[in-house]
Amino acid sequence: MCGIVGYVGPRDSQAILLSGLARLEYRGYDSAGIAVIDAEGDLDMRKRAGKLQVLRDDLSAHPMPDGTTGIGHTRWATHGGPTDANAHPHLADEDKLAVIHNGIIENFAELKAELLSLGYTFRSETDTEVAAVLLGHEYQASRDLVAAFRSVVSRLEGAFTLLAMHQDEPGLVVGARRNSPLVIGLGEGENFLGSDVAAFVEHTRSALAIGQDEIVAITPAGVTVTDFAGAPVEVEPFEVVWDASAAEKGGWSSFMAKEVSEEPEAVANTIRGRVQDGQVVIPELDGFDDLLTGIRRIIVIACGTAAYAGQTGAYAIEQWTRVPVSVELAHEFRYRDPVLDDGTLVVSISQSGETMDTLMAVKYARERGAKTLSICNTQGATIPRESDAVIYTHAGPEVAVASTKAFVAQITALYLLALHVGRVRGVLDAVEAADHVRELEAVPAKIQRILDEEQTHIEQFSRWMADTQSVLFLGRHVGYPIALEGALKLKEISYIHAEGFAAGELKHGPIALIEPGQPVFVLVPSPRASAELHKKVVSNIQEIRARGARVIAVAEEGDAAVMPFADELLRIPLAGPFFEPLLAVVPLHIFAMGLATAKGLDVDQPRNLAKSVTVE
Repeated sequence: MCGIVGYVGPRDSQAILLSGLARLEYRGYDSAGIAVIDAEGDLDMRKRAGKLQVLRDDLSAHPMPDGTTGIGHTRWATHGGPTDANAHPHLADEDKLAVIHNGIIENFAELKAELLSLGYTFRSETDTEVAAVLLGHEYQASRDLVAAFRSVVSRLEGAFTLLAMHQDEPGLVVGARRNSPLVIGLGEGENFLGSDVAAFVEHTRSALAIGQDEIVAITPAGVTVTDFAGAPVEVEPFEVVWDASAAEKGGWSSFMAKEVSEEPEAVANTIRGRVQDGQVVIPELDGFDDLLTGIRRIIVIACGTAAYAGQTGAYAIEQWTRVPVSVELAHEFRYRDPVLDDGTLVVSISQSGETMDTLMAVKYARERGAKTLSICNTQGATIPRESDAVIYTHAGPEVAVASTKAFVAQITALYLLALHVGRVRGVLDAVEAADHVRELEAVPAKIQRILDEEQTHIEQFSRWMADTQSVLFLGRHVGYPIALEGALKLKEISYIHAEGFAAGELKHGPIALIEPGQPVFVLVPSPRASAELHKKVVSNIQEIRARGARVIAVAEEGDAAVMPFADELLRIPLAGPFFEPLLAVVPLHIFAMGLATAKGLDVDQPRNLAKSVTVE
């Protein structure tokens, strides 16, 4: 959740740290701070509760000396409230040592008691300061920051990324990770650390991702990676495929608005390079096909929006591969002791690749003999490296906390997986597969049509609904998870009650919620795909309309049966049944954004939420 930046090199570290932290603001935070070793060899630190601008203003009013070694942090409170004292960095060893930390140190209480017994005192309520004081204690014994750091991290339990520097060793920043992200940026005569490549992509696109229980030491001259025991580790570099401008607003009113506009591109980029002669061939799965032919079932695991993408994709996977599919919330998966074996493929979905609940579920699955495949949007992330195979979505950086373009890219990746598995298993006819591929390749242009033709209308009526206190969403078949996604988006950024239901459940209880004026979005399936299902949803509309509900129908253009019963009609282009969700969700994203904007809310950083949930 928190943001981490580290730098060593010839340039002013303050500017680099602050710009890196600005690019990590999307992760969610409530305080910020930096520490630098200045030209005189002294360690200087400044931290403030509140947004990064509060820290910037403080530094403008009371400048710190420049330095070429530094670390910076944005904190999301866990142990202790969002105060100046609890903000990072934390200092130790007579304020010559600075430490920043993401995650939770589970055994901090025992370590703190030990340090108190040795006469140490504490200035915060955090678990992080315990690690800092312990590191200072070890440094006094070894006078070697890397050796002291290795001793400390081996004693910590829980999830953490730690960075540290000491004024007696300028030009050195050390970092370690366990169940929390850390990546390295490689420069010329300078090197970087970050919790995300966004922290340094402005300066370099050459990166390394360190693995579980590994330590990195960066100096201007180079990078060294070892395991916690001190053994050298070989790390493969990778090139970041987007540049800094991709993570900037570029004139849009919000990152969310920009990212909704990029939904067509996200789908197109995810398809690109994965279609040959009308058939889906995924290069990343080269060598994995023998395993795919032998799987007996597929379990999709994810959280939040990614879980709804999984539910949507499951319909197509089961239909096109004839392999049974179930979708489970990652945070519930391992606690029910599921039956897994080598005939099970566990497909995890995570935009960041660092979602802790999903990561732990992947590890659980592997330990019990299942094969694992991840769908992820972030290069070098932990979940892909913990999985047997990965399909990257290529949606580009998604900065707004509420996911939009990553969601449609995830569904696209699942459809590609379904078509690939169907082909290698020989159960999907080549002609039918080619039809599906053509439909999928047509989706970006159809999304663009919705943005061009419907966005102004949707934004207008969302402003009219700014005082709405509750909105319901109904869908059937692939429309059901889209109804759940529409409700989640509205909850996330508008802070109003919203629920999604399977439309067939309406008469089994939820219809009691319908009262005069109640807004209800209804996702209407194409009558061409299933005349019977279409009739049933139109009947649902009549049921709620008879009770005074205000119906907003999302239906394909030309659906005359819906028009007499809809108070608002949002048209989507014609598409096959499995491809409607990629279109129908776009008006829901626009609506949520428009209503939240009309309420004067920050759509990019909704309250209490973080982009990447890296603790369970």
